[in-house]
Amino acid sequence: MTSRERVQLALEHRSPDRTPRDFGTTGITGIAAPLVYKLRRELGLPETPVKIFCPYQMLGAVDEDLRKALGADTVCTWPAGNLFGFDNTPVKPFTMNDGTPVLVPESFNTEYESDGRLYQYAGGDRNYPPSGVMPKDGFYFDATVRAKPLDDDEEPNPKDNLEEFTLLDEKTLRKIEIETRALYESSDCAIVSGGPGGTGLGDIAFVPATMLNDPKGVRDLEDWYISPLIRPDFIKEVFDRQTDIAVKNLKMYYEAVGDRISVIVLCGADFGSQQSLMLSPDVFREMYLPYYKKMTDWIHVNTKWKIFKHCCGAIEPLLPLLIEAGFDIINPVQVSAAGMDPQVLKNKYGDRLVFWGGGVNTQSTLPHGTTNEVKEEVKRHVSIFNNSGGFVFNTIHNAQPNVPVENFLAMIDALN
Repeated sequence: MTSRERVQLALEHRSPDRTPRDFGTTGITGIAAPLVYKLRRELGLPETPVKIFCPYQMLGAVDEDLRKALGADTVCTWPAGNLFGFDNTPVKPFTMNDGTPVLVPESFNTEYESDGRLYQYAGGDRNYPPSGVMPKDGFYFDATVRAKPLDDDEEPNPKDNLEEFTLLDEKTLRKIEIETRALYESSDCAIVSGGPGGTGLGDIAFVPATMLNDPKGVRDLEDWYISPLIRPDFIKEVFDRQTDIAVKNLKMYYEAVGDRISVIVLCGADFGSQQSLMLSPDVFREMYLPYYKKMTDWIHVNTKWKIFKHCCGAIEPLLPLLIEAGFDIINPVQVSAAGMDPQVLKNKYGDRLVFWGGGVNTQSTLPHGTTNEVKEEVKRHVSIFNNSGGFVFNTIHNAQPNVPVENFLAMIDALN
């Protein structure tokens, strides 16, 4: 059975020959660059600088030799740009705080401040304030809020929060077409794609607009989270116009890639904390669901893609609405959050949702547990989620830099 066939069976809620795996395919199923480097060294692979495919989170590319060593079944289409708004090609050497050698994009700022912080600039343009900052001894960036705060009586202009959502140009589409075709023909893996971009509604990774030089509108995260309650008409207009652009882009994107991709990551907006939802189901139904359905309905009617939704936290009460909104896959399946018991999730939603993640707890077990504790948790979760298919193994969100390499390899051993 090929990797592509294996993943496809899981997506159809059927049982493949073994549990399919995703290691490092997306910005939400990735591996931090220092851990990628340690894995390569431990497995006897060439200790080349790790290519950074997500500069914001400093996630490392899982090259073909490492992918095979880990038994991963998925690959991704390399994003042309990134959250800082510059070309994503990793060409420039850089050394991370812990000594990990990496390759970063040409416009990536490698000059530390005197206090140890590292700034990034939208488009690499230092004529504007930095849009991201890595703290001293940090491993990834935080967004900076640069937009002018709104006055108490000021009504935001929806156009300001739509500046980053544009139609795909012909050059980008042709690049996507060539790269996806080459990847499909050279690999038997299932291709997971982030799609054309602009499909994420209210994703806080995008709200601060780290890719814009001079963002305007509602860009502060706290202000954004309360806007559905205090500015519902504003949010609806932003989402309505954003979704119209997204559907046009989805049509052009499909013309470029066809059904060579298996999965599209549509949105990464989080709606849950460790203990509860961050919005009520009623608010989700009114403010989000109609706009998601505009996109998912088009995808389901016109393509064979399965639609992937990332959503952290205690979101079990929201899962029926995510299903109604048209999502086929849920990630990262944060089983450590309140109400997210694996057996309950599988029993209630296993026939309607593919669980992509939920493999091992990246908050405690993977970074801090023993190798035996890692193996026991992996086997327990796999036995539940992989029963009758509908499961792709991944860690619960990105594997972090502090994960002991022996724990990561214990996880692999438990899957073999």
